[in-house]
Amino acid sequence: MIRSFFRRSTALVAISALLLSGAGCTKGVSADVVAATRPFTLQFWGTFDDSDAFEQIITRYRALRPHITVEYKKLRPEEYEKTLINALAEDKGPDIFMVHNTQVTEYQSKLLPLPSSLKLPVREQQGTIQKQVVTVIRQVPSLSIRQLQSQFVDVVAGDVVLPTEEATTGGGRQTVNRIYGLPLSVDTLALYFNKTLLNRAGIPEAPRSWTEIQAAAKNKKLTIYDASQRITQSAIAIGTAGNVERSVDVLQLLMMQNRATMADENSNVAFNQRPSSAVGELNPGAEAAVFYTDFANPVKEVYTWNDTMPSSLEAFAGGRTAMFLGYSYHLPLIRARAPKLDVGIAPIPQIGDEINFANYWVNSVSKKSAHPDEAWDFVQFVAAQDQAKTYLDITKRPTALRALVGAQREDLDIGVFAAQALTAKSWYKGSDAAAMETAFKDLIRDVLANPSNPQQWVEIAAQKVEQTYSF
Repeated sequence: MIRSFFRRSTALVAISALLLSGAGCTKGVSADVVAATRPFTLQFWGTFDDSDAFEQIITRYRALRPHITVEYKKLRPEEYEKTLINALAEDKGPDIFMVHNTQVTEYQSKLLPLPSSLKLPVREQQGTIQKQVVTVIRQVPSLSIRQLQSQFVDVVAGDVVLPTEEATTGGGRQTVNRIYGLPLSVDTLALYFNKTLLNRAGIPEAPRSWTEIQAAAKNKKLTIYDASQRITQSAIAIGTAGNVERSVDVLQLLMMQNRATMADENSNVAFNQRPSSAVGELNPGAEAAVFYTDFANPVKEVYTWNDTMPSSLEAFAGGRTAMFLGYSYHLPLIRARAPKLDVGIAPIPQIGDEINFANYWVNSVSKKSAHPDEAWDFVQFVAAQDQAKTYLDITKRPTALRALVGAQREDLDIGVFAAQALTAKSWYKGSDAAAMETAFKDLIRDVLANPSNPQQWVEIAAQKVEQTYSF
């Protein structure tokens, strides 16, 4: 029953389309049906995705609901958030827009949660002797939280299901959990490697653990110096803040793999805390910070990277580092820069039980939308398996739906990322994602500058993030 949700939803939409695509005659049609099928346009804003990613899906939706036009607008990543916030403040914003998984809580006050049902025009057969098909307005059931948990990879529910205060019929207030967005893809960090450089170093397979990464960093055929003892070739691009792609994500991943509790059950920052099960002098968060920065510390055996190197993406594409930590979206960038590079993609190294780091966007509905039910109807339509597959085939992105993981596992480009989504994790980073990013980059720089007391820098980073929790 759970897995048939999207099929039933699509069927209901298809039934309604029989009238909507058939006639302009309104004789005998109630005023509320006429109003519900009056033509209008839904504005849909996003970033990174070109319009062709949604063109087929929008055409299919228009065939089912011909009175609704969906216009997709792509904004550049560097201007997206500012333009969106300004537009929403001026009541000129879109009906539907993309929100990063780290910012759903930050945007909660601007979003309309998915109601338990949507009021939509439905085409149905009536009468016993003389049957006729008529359009009526019905409350169509929405995706439930249980269905969300069943159909999407685990990390999604933790990010998009938020407590919401609502009025009760008795005039009081109650807190209930609601869905605030649905993703089409969930990306994860993976290990890119230069097959040629690893072959030359006598390494037949990509490292599977961080211990093997350390051994690779010590390999003199991977970490190479010139006569002035400057690094000319790195084993792996890791250890600094400014020239490592998504350095903050890599550090978070290491903390999580090292069993640091990023935020506790009471939504308090906890990556600075020492659990009772911890061993060693440092807490897991500080240990991870030291481990990360050791690769950029000249006095360490694993020293293989520094802030004089180009960006990790450019270094990998240019053959100056053997390994690069990145997402699926980095692959076309690498191929564009170095089409002849012999690139391999392996799962991200692990410490113990598999833990991966999630990075993705969700489609959400604006609280100010003039057509909230239809907007949520479209968001659910796009997230249905058939439509999501169309999107994923065009964009070459890893799926957020469990049902599509199996097929994507066999894809040489995105198979690793799709498989890792099943064990991907996230955490609440406060109401200011940018402030959290700054705090973690400062943490990396502070530990590099003064590695003798890493716990102090972790405490400072935790305080900075904690300050955003109260906003």
